[in-house]
Parts: sequence; C-alpha cells; structure tokens
Amino acid sequence: MSGYFDHIDTIKYEGQSSDNPLAFRHYKADEMLLGKTMAEHLRVAVCYWHTFAWDGNDIFGDGSFGRPWNAMDGQQAAEAKLDAAFEFFGKLGNPFFCFHDVDVMAPAATAKEHVNNLHAILDPLEAKMEEHGTKLLWGTANMFSHPRYIAGASTNPDPAVAAFAALQVKHAMEATHRLGGDGYVFWGGREGYDTILNTDLKREMDQLGRFLNMAVEHKHKIGFKGALFIEPKPHEPTKHQYDRDVGTVYGFLQKYGLEGEIGVNIEPNHATLSGNSFEHEVQMANAFGIFGSIDFNRGDPQNGWDTDQFPNDLREITTALYYIVKGGGFTKGGSNFDAKVRRQSITAEDLFHGHIGAMDLLARGLKNAARMIEDDYLQDNIDKRYAGWDSGMGAKMMAGEASLDDMAAHAMNAPAPKPVSGLQERLENYITDQL
Repeated sequence: MSGYFDHIDTIKYEGQSSDNPLAFRHYKADEMLLGKTMAEHLRVAVCYWHTFAWDGNDIFGDGSFGRPWNAMDGQQAAEAKLDAAFEFFGKLGNPFFCFHDVDVMAPAATAKEHVNNLHAILDPLEAKMEEHGTKLLWGTANMFSHPRYIAGASTNPDPAVAAFAALQVKHAMEATHRLGGDGYVFWGGREGYDTILNTDLKREMDQLGRFLNMAVEHKHKIGFKGALFIEPKPHEPTKHQYDRDVGTVYGFLQKYGLEGEIGVNIEPNHATLSGNSFEHEVQMANAFGIFGSIDFNRGDPQNGWDTDQFPNDLREITTALYYIVKGGGFTKGGSNFDAKVRRQSITAEDLFHGHIGAMDLLARGLKNAARMIEDDYLQDNIDKRYAGWDSGMGAKMMAGEASLDDMAAHAMNAPAPKPVSGLQERLENYITDQL
C-alpha cells in the first residue's frame, strides 16, 4: 500500500442527516431502483489520468499537488501510483476504473520500450484488480500528449506516426482484453486540424476511417467482447476535430461502414463546447442506437475550454439520467469522472471530496430519474403530442403507403391545422419540482 491515504477512513453511506464531508449522503450502492441496484445503474468508474497521473500543472504553472509517486522515476513510479490508485478505490468503493496506456506504465522513449513498459505493469495491475475486486470499465491509448502527435495520430501526414498509433492501440486493446475490460475508447485528441490551409480533409478522414476499421478487425481477431466507443469533441486542442458531436460521429460511422461496431462515450463539457446540451447528445445517441458510456464532468460557462470539473448541476444530471435509463441504461459503459480537482485543491482529502460529491450527485439524479420514469409524465405528454402519427395519413406516410400527391390531397380536403401549445414552461416546471 502507498500509505498516501492512510489517514482517511473507508467512505461509508451515512444518509442525508450526516454532516461528515467524507461520507456518502445519497450514494447507497445496494439501494434498489427500477429493478436494479444503484451500483448496477451507475457503474461508477474513477479515471486514472486526472486523479493519479496529473500533478496539477497547467500551461501557466508547474504541478501543485506534490503526489509522491510523481517525484519517482520509471517502474518504481508506475507501481507506487498503482498502489495509491487501488488504495483510493478500496476506500471510495467505486466498482470500476479506466485508464490510458501511458497513465499506468513507466515512460518510454521508443516503440520497444513502450510495449515492454506497458506489459511490465500488467501483472501487478491484474493482481491489484483481483485483490480489491475493482473491475476495468474501459481502456484507451493516449495518442495526443507526445510531440509525435502534434499533427494527429491516424490522421497525421506522416504514416510512420499512424504506425506508432497502431502499435499503441493494438497493445492497449490487448491489455484491456486481458484485464477483462467492458470497453475500449478512442479519444481523438488531435484527430483534426489547426488550419485548413495545410489540410487535406478527405484524405485525413479516410485515414481515420481505415484506422478505426483496422481496430475493429483487431478486436474480433483477439476475441475481445467489449464495446468500442468514440468520444465526441468539437475542438481543443485542435481548431476542428472530426468527431465533433454525436450526430457527426454517426455520419462518420455510416460513411466508413462502422455502424454496429462503434458507439459513443459522451462528455457533458464536450457537448457544451459543440453548442449542444448534455441531454441532447444522450438522446441523439439513443436515437441512432450508439449510446455507450459517459464521462461525467462539467465546464465553466465563463470559460470557452474543457475545464474538466466535477459535476454539480442536479438539474442537468437528473435530465440526462432520465434519458439514459429510459433509453436502456448502461450495458458495457458506465459513469466515469473525467474530472480533476482544481490546482488549489492540494490535499488527499480533496480527491475524495470531488468523487464523493459527484457520486452523491449521480445518486440524487438517478433517484429523481427513476421517479420520473415511474410517473411517466414527460412520456405521456410526448405520446399525446405525436398521437396523430399513429393513425390516418400520418401512419400511412411513415409506412410508405402515401405519396406526396396523397398528402397534398389530404391537406386540400382536411380542416386547416391549428397550433397546439408545446407546454414548455409547464414541462420545465415539472423538472424543477423533481429536484
């Protein structure tokens, strides 16, 4: 054990009357809702990168946290970080975690070192998982931090860079498979462009499409049964990224024959940056049949970039979880916190405060969503609003039994349609009443 969290007790559920900041007030893993436990609904995962790999540095300043493992080198640092991570998981009680390849391994300078260093951590990682019972939600490869990826990974003008990216994906996916991961995520941090003046858009998208097809082929070759996800994001660090939002991703999947093979891992802050709401992205994914997993975080409305803060908007979380659960809920995905404590939150306790608050928020949102689903007020209103499409000319149109002439003739002989209230304010008030 690392000893870094020795002074913190295991986090327990103490109920809403508790004033203990290191206890759950709402997250009760075994509480039953709609036939499943809270833990089964939410499938909470802690992310390795922001929680243990990041030391509080930003573009204006050095790291502020002083985590002891970040002062170490090589395999020693990787194993010390591993000890701390699973000590944290054990005390928080999250059932899952997720990681990038470079988060868990010793730094590497060459392709051979990368492979060797990743494999060197797999035995101790697997042992920790068995010891603690913590499962892998999903794995991924970091193909954006190293300078080799300044112009993208698979979309890079240099095929040698794409080959290195292929090496990372191959070994990260195989590691995820070995560790029993439920999914694998492609986060295209630099799969886009900074200026269109030096960019061949069609070529780059074709490269990305072929690369993802190769990854799908490899998944089936090794027998990996987990789901594959793309994480949509419109920009940052590039000016434009090819996986802009859920709708864009779905069009991309169709273009390159990947529908049915890859879903989406949605992040609220990315939805905001693309000009969409979180619940819009969830419902788009449900509509296209590609919903997979969620990186729960939030942005700052006064900042135009991805601030990766822990979620705290109960209304947003309630609405999103309503659509998630009503759409069938998580299967291979779950609730990962792609969020980091602020640079001034420098203590070990701060890591717990961030995760406890987020898990409690999800629990409150889930309970609200379950009540809304049982009540079904929103669905009843939607059913009434679209009832005309269930019979008559509306049904004939959707069944392909009416032509444009038929519809026009119907309009000529029918009474003039009258506007009907959408009840927006009433429905918004309904959501407020659930909080």
